Amino acid sequence: MRELTMSVEAAMSDKSAVAFRRFDERTRDAIRLLITKKVIGEHKRTPLGDHSDALARVLNYLRRGPSTTALVIVCTKPFQQWRIARLSGERGKAPTFIDDQVYKSEAKAMHALFLKRIEMLNRA
Repeated sequence: MRELTMSVEAAMSDKSAVAFRRFDERTRDAIRLLITKKVIGEHKRTPLGDHSDALARVLNYLRRGPSTTALVIVCTKPFQQWRIARLSGERGKAPTFIDDQVYKSEAKAMHALFLKRIEMLNRA
């Protein structure tokens, strides 16, 4: 009886994973349609604050991405220099910088991170 219960739970788990993958694929396809030059330009002008509906939806999707691809902005010199790094996912292990690019403002770093996440979305 216990084996039957475990196999039913595994089957339900698999169905849940399949359903989530299908949902995520449809959502990703819908988000790709929202990414236009206008939306990218809007983010470049104002990376923080109120955004249009399309940009808000894109940002919401990008923020909930898997933690294995977690990219962050790291301030390397207070109020002067920022870089983009990838989190290791391991406690106590420092993030690794993804390139040598240095940004002179936090807003520029935020926009560069936005563009990297869009690039990753288009590859998926």
